[in-house]
Amino acid sequence: MIRYFAYVLVAALLSAAPAVAQSQEDESFRNELSYGINFNSNGGLIGGVFMRSSYFMNERMYQFGGIEIVEIKHPKENRYYSPVSGDSFIYGKRNYLFVVRPHYGRELVLFRKAAESGVQVNAIGAIGPSIGLQVPYYIDYNYNGNGTDIRTVPYDEREHSNLDYILGSDTVFRGLGEAKIKPGVHAKAGLSFEYGRYRESIAGIEVGVSVEYFPSKPVIIPLADNKNIFTGVYLNLYYGTRK
Repeated sequence: MIRYFAYVLVAALLSAAPAVAQSQEDESFRNELSYGINFNSNGGLIGGVFMRSSYFMNERMYQFGGIEIVEIKHPKENRYYSPVSGDSFIYGKRNYLFVVRPHYGRELVLFRKAAESGVQVNAIGAIGPSIGLQVPYYIDYNYNGNGTDIRTVPYDEREHSNLDYILGSDTVFRGLGEAKIKPGVHAKAGLSFEYGRYRESIAGIEVGVSVEYFPSKPVIIPLADNKNIFTGVYLNLYYGTRK
């Protein structure tokens, strides 16, 4: 029995030595800057982009500030193609909804990776304001049906009800100067899996859940149900540097 406990004690001391060295090494990294792309269940193929700056607090905890820019889409958005022009448009869509999300959060180290290899697992939580930008959706509309009166106008479901007269949509930049601000708040929680072969660089993925609330309901498709609380799952792919 004494020999068994001696083996356990020696093994614990041997495993603790690298951990101490690793924690001392990690303390030299006072700041991490990462950036990447976002995929989420409320967005399209690519939901948006983000940037984050993390600061060392202790060997298990970091604090960070960041910003995300994402697009929220309505689940009933369907893309059509005009048989006349061949251009695409989303029938019934009145507005884009882009959201700028500054946030503050904490990052707890659950499993630490080795100095130049392995995977580190962190638990992440963040909260912050949401700055919603409701941007008018512009379409090319054939008012008289014979092609002599085509105008690029903001979509209005009362005026542009004829699907065959919609010839396509314009770029988002057309209505950007007419954006209406929809303030709100958001929060998220997730896990990050960090990889890195070199001490000065990091790469990884982050998965989690998010919730967002707008007191004033954004209108994306007027003839469908629009909501002011958005819940979803997300995945971030990121790359960054340490110093």
